Amino acid sequence: MAEEAKEIEEKTGGGKKKFLLFLALFALLSALGVGGYFYFLSQGQTKKEETPSIPPEVGIMYKLEPPFIVNLADPEVTVYARVSVTLEVANQEVLNEVRKKEPIIRDAIIEIISSKTSNELRTPEGREELKLEILKRINTILTKGGVRNVYFTEFVIQVE
Repeated sequence: MAEEAKEIEEKTGGGKKKFLLFLALFALLSALGVGGYFYFLSQGQTKKEETPSIPPEVGIMYKLEPPFIVNLADPEVTVYARVSVTLEVANQEVLNEVRKKEPIIRDAIIEIISSKTSNELRTPEGREELKLEILKRINTILTKGGVRNVYFTEFVIQVE
């Protein structure tokens, strides 16, 4: 009986040792995990701090007046678009050229808008595509630089 008690004591003592070993291993892995998390988190912050984003300099704004009122290319119904356009240019020299060539630029914009259907212009993607098309066309007209961006300050589509 004494021998059996010793064996039971050794077995339970061994179980306690395994439990303590498991607990120590778990604590070590947890500490490594938390340390790794904070290490990588701090690395991401330093990379962001190294390359601060510099907002682009806003150019000179020029609003084309009056707004454009154009028939759209819808085949079954009469649809009008009223669009106010503002151009962003890089410098005064480009602005002077835009003013000088404004009738040519307005004609190009009217031609582009009137070639679109209301379905093409109702979506944000369609309006972005229109802006890009207007930007490209204006920049082919100008020789002393280019327009940086095209902004719609009013955009209304009306079905009659």
